[in-house]
Amino acid sequence: MARIAGITLPSEKRIEIGLTYIFGIGRSKSIKILQEAKIDKNKKVKDLSEDEINKIRQIIEKREKIEGDLRKEVSMDIKRLMDIGAYRGQRHKRRLPVRGQRTKTNARTRKGPRGSRIKK
Repeated sequence: MARIAGITLPSEKRIEIGLTYIFGIGRSKSIKILQEAKIDKNKKVKDLSEDEINKIRQIIEKREKIEGDLRKEVSMDIKRLMDIGAYRGQRHKRRLPVRGQRTKTNARTRKGPRGSRIKK
């Protein structure tokens, strides 16, 4: 059972996929980390030695911003946009789509369920 950055990686998955369970690491970063650590990306998480896990952990700690630090940075960026009154910040405040999507139809995920319709 490998624990990296406070996350328990699923033991039955390939390490390439297992690393993506850490917030801030996707497939491409995962592959780069494994290449730097010289570990086969097709190896299962349960088959990793303690030495290999430590190599991965060290690379992630020295190079990547992950989990709590990254979540905090993202939320601070959004808060800054709202504080300075930027258009994107206003969209965040109103809980509307931020990246230019249409809202006349769709956008239900962001806007929430439709209000009650008045029937005659």
